Amino acid sequence: MLFATVKPKTPLMVPESIEKIFQLDDHAAAVAAGLLADARVLANQARVRAQIHRITYEEPMDIWSLARSVADRMQISTLYAGLRPYGVSFLIGGVDATGNHVIEVDPSGMLYEWYAYAIGRGSVLANKILRQRWKPSLNESEALKIALEIISKTEKEGEADIAIIREEDKKFKKLSEEEIKKAKS
Repeated sequence: MLFATVKPKTPLMVPESIEKIFQLDDHAAAVAAGLLADARVLANQARVRAQIHRITYEEPMDIWSLARSVADRMQISTLYAGLRPYGVSFLIGGVDATGNHVIEVDPSGMLYEWYAYAIGRGSVLANKILRQRWKPSLNESEALKIALEIISKTEKEGEADIAIIREEDKKFKKLSEEEIKKAKS
């Protein structure tokens, strides 16, 4: 399971201050596109839900339930006059007892599961590349190369930000700049 995005790179901004990939639990993460303030609030709510589930049931929350909890919160804001819908989309993914999952949550609260998918700026080209190159047997290094190719073709500026959740250990890990540079070569 690989999550990739681009952090803006401008001379006066500290790139580490922008968070677009959110660790929701050891086995689950989300990448956001849109209003990052909305993403931060929803990611924090998802973290709380995941921890409550872990404490209550002594097991990690399955990815579909985690995505559904975010989607339900987003959908509620579409029901009442005077509430602004959340201006963010998520790809929530991870590894649970049933395998790998990548679930898109759109601002309406609708859920879609994908094998591979991109959201946000550049997603039309990114999804075209994914349709051509994705296959069920991709290993981690092949997936990383595809993600870096997509970033190089869709973004003019910025730094790649990549996180991985491996099926073997179900642990979230952000790649360092050195690991990303090594993958590019």
